[in-house]
Amino acid sequence: MGENPDDFVRATIPAVFPGTSAMCRNIRTLFNFAPPATDDEIRAASLQFVRKLSGFNAPSKINQAAFDQAVEQVTEAATLLMQSLVTLAPPKDREAERIKAQAESARRFGRA
Repeated sequence: MGENPDDFVRATIPAVFPGTSAMCRNIRTLFNFAPPATDDEIRAASLQFVRKLSGFNAPSKINQAAFDQAVEQVTEAATLLMQSLVTLAPPKDREAERIKAQAESARRFGRA
């Protein structure tokens, strides 16, 4: 990852969730997908979570260290969670879930 967390998110979120912007407001479910969530996906979700909690899209220089530390800690906790969860349900297909979400959005917001 580069020096700027925004660069990471701008590159990762659209690649992981095609059709979404870099500043998605919803953290996506990462558990029980085929293929499994990547480290980059977990980090991107962690960054979004810390942004939401802090209210900062980009923290000031004085808050940057605390912000970055929080992202690292949330990433570690989320990674541990993903590795610890167990399910008997079959993994969901990412593409199928993306198509369902787009259809639901079109239905809710009247898009063709």
